[in-house]
Amino acid sequence: MGLGIKALIGALVVILIGVLSKSRNYYIAGLVPLFPTFALIAHYIVGTERSLEDLRTTILFGMWAVFPYMAYLASLYILLGYVKLPTALTAAVICWLAAAWLLILAWNRWHGQG
Repeated sequence: MGLGIKALIGALVVILIGVLSKSRNYYIAGLVPLFPTFALIAHYIVGTERSLEDLRTTILFGMWAVFPYMAYLASLYILLGYVKLPTALTAAVICWLAAAWLLILAWNRWHGQG
């Protein structure tokens, strides 16, 4: 899949989020990033360039990836009551990074790759 197509898909997702955020159902903008746009791309690439078992491993790791996202959402939700939006977003991203790092460390330990 060409880089241009991937960029176009990403741009369309950003536009959709912008349109939805201005609509009466603005909260649906929070669902759009969870549409598996990039997962579809990743699964296609791994599925065509590696073994089926590697694809299954990628899918399983993706299931665990909800935990860093939950850490991001939970920290952002809590922090918005105490700090301004830019600070809360920055801190939430740091929480995501920390949770993702811990997930990768744990994954490598459990699967003997680290």
